[in-house]
Amino acid sequence: MLSRQISYFCLLCLWCTGCTADHALQPVEHYSQNMPSDFEQIAYPKDNEYTPERWALGKKLFYDTVLSLDSTVSCASCHKPDFAFGDNVALSSGIQNRLSEQNSPSLANVAYHPYFTRAGGVPTLEMQILVPIQEHNEFNFNMVLAAERLTQDSTYVAMSWRAYNRAPDAFVITRAIANFERELISKNSFFDQYYFKKIAKLSAEEHAGMELFYSEKTNCFQCHGGPDFTNYSFENNGLYLLYKDKGRKRLTGKDDDDALFKVPTLRNIAESQPYMHDGSISNLAEVVDHYNSGGKMHKNQSPLIQPLHLTPEQQVQLIAFLNTLTDEEFLTNKEHKEEK
Repeated sequence: MLSRQISYFCLLCLWCTGCTADHALQPVEHYSQNMPSDFEQIAYPKDNEYTPERWALGKKLFYDTVLSLDSTVSCASCHKPDFAFGDNVALSSGIQNRLSEQNSPSLANVAYHPYFTRAGGVPTLEMQILVPIQEHNEFNFNMVLAAERLTQDSTYVAMSWRAYNRAPDAFVITRAIANFERELISKNSFFDQYYFKKIAKLSAEEHAGMELFYSEKTNCFQCHGGPDFTNYSFENNGLYLLYKDKGRKRLTGKDDDDALFKVPTLRNIAESQPYMHDGSISNLAEVVDHYNSGGKMHKNQSPLIQPLHLTPEQQVQLIAFLNTLTDEEFLTNKEHKEEK
């Protein structure tokens, strides 16, 4: 698996073709306007600042199967808007019904992630686009050939020139899709309306669940803190004693990184089941049961994962709170969805 991670970086030379000299991030106002107080302004690369033309091109590419070898799979095949841009199956299907190796995570607020993939091996959202395109079980294609396809489509050629002042190529494909994905902002859950905007009130059950979530009894907030409900760290949560997937060790080769995975956001968690890196837990009740048990005591298990001794009532309360993290505005946003 480490060789696959290395192959991602071998594509860097292709990805950098046509890059500007300064790729540092700078903030640009768009969806970051009117953010709740704990949200930072979205930062865009200087060579990929938001424009409506870039966003429109990225959206078209996101929903188009043209980037897969047999033209059957798109980004949206695994990242469905109705499921917070995650999937509702344990492992998603790529070309020829090949199953992905990991559960498809939500793309909500991906603009704030400091690195990408569950092993954290990709440093920018633009580079992440290369992963599914070349992955055997996903698109199984070649970026150069994908770009050649687009140059045969007059619509894509025209949109590419309007967006980036150049013909469709690796630079355009990676940046356009990243431009669209960076705008997938979830900031108006029921909890946001309660905590940030002061326009909603939690029920007694939800409030009790919130207190449990932020208590030292559960320590949920230690990994799932902040406005995006993740600290983006790499942790083992004791799901198994032996893991088929080596997690971050794929990238580093270090035993201390064995079976460590990036902590996911809990935003819209009720809409993005099944759960865990392999999709092996089907609902929130089972998730809470797992953490209540204290895990399987893997050698790299986080010391925060301990038996919680929650009562059945407390488990229900915790789930009630997690349900308040659902953002109906985000899930139903027609601008994000494919135009049919």
